[in-house]
Amino acid sequence: MTNFGYTLMTEQSGPKDLVRYAVSAEERGFDFEVCSDHFSPWLVSQGHAPYAWTVLGAVAHATERVDLYSYVTCPTMRYHPAIVAQKAATVQILSDGRFTLGLGSGENLNEHVVGEGWPTVERRQEMLCEAIGIIRELFTGELVSWRGDYFEVDSARLWDVPEVPVGIGVAMGGMKAVDQFAKLGDHMIATEPDGELVHAWHGARRAADTAGSGRIVGQIPVSWDPDRDAAVQRAHDQFRWFAGGWKVNADLPTPAGFAGATQYVRPEDVAETIPCGPDLDAVVEAVRPYWEAGFTDIALVQIGGETQDRFLAEAAEPLLEALRVASG
Repeated sequence: MTNFGYTLMTEQSGPKDLVRYAVSAEERGFDFEVCSDHFSPWLVSQGHAPYAWTVLGAVAHATERVDLYSYVTCPTMRYHPAIVAQKAATVQILSDGRFTLGLGSGENLNEHVVGEGWPTVERRQEMLCEAIGIIRELFTGELVSWRGDYFEVDSARLWDVPEVPVGIGVAMGGMKAVDQFAKLGDHMIATEPDGELVHAWHGARRAADTAGSGRIVGQIPVSWDPDRDAAVQRAHDQFRWFAGGWKVNADLPTPAGFAGATQYVRPEDVAETIPCGPDLDAVVEAVRPYWEAGFTDIALVQIGGETQDRFLAEAAEPLLEALRVASG
């Protein structure tokens, strides 16, 4: 069965609103919720960037049923992996075992703020591998000292270890990443409905003799609105950065950089890649490639912080029903 999730988009809403949306999304029937973890929005028009881990703690306390994900956290630059381990363990306790730690190699937009530069993608992925090893060690609750190629840990121990172990999902965009992270992560997170990537993940997990293949988690933006023109304009204003793709977006350093890189993206270009307007069947068809590619969990991003209440009140339940019927 495919699970459908709601995205707590920290780039487009403040912290109190995000918690309120999380409660409403649970009430409307979403299976899980993912929370972005950024220091900055992609575009100035989005207008927000609260601290994701405070939001996750509040959401864990305010909800009862939905699974929760960080989507995704970079545990290598802005955060030391030991601190990520502590945060994840705490959220797991607060949520009574509903939390999954989603990890990735980061984006320049968020990580450059600590003044440590921006490594190559190869180096970032090596750092991520080492960080996952540290986090795994700390999750045992034992005393950990570590001296690796990128990180040091000096006599660290998590004093509050959850009874339900924290699962780790890893974001990956290609076969090389699958080879690197299939043994290290429990779940795969991907930005594109790539069936070959999913197949490679399953094969790598079997070859590594791991306990199951875990979840395959994806995300897709939508711009629901009774007025299609308004939906298209809003998607263009706040989400045209999406057209750049991960390889471009990972290296841009500021919202001004994203604005410059997307200055020639037209509203009609955005509408070709993001379902816009009131047609729920169009949303279902946009999501379909994900479950057909083997994704088990698909999170929706409703574009526009000011639209969340109406989306949740009017569109969420019929959309979830349509998605579940179509996905079988």
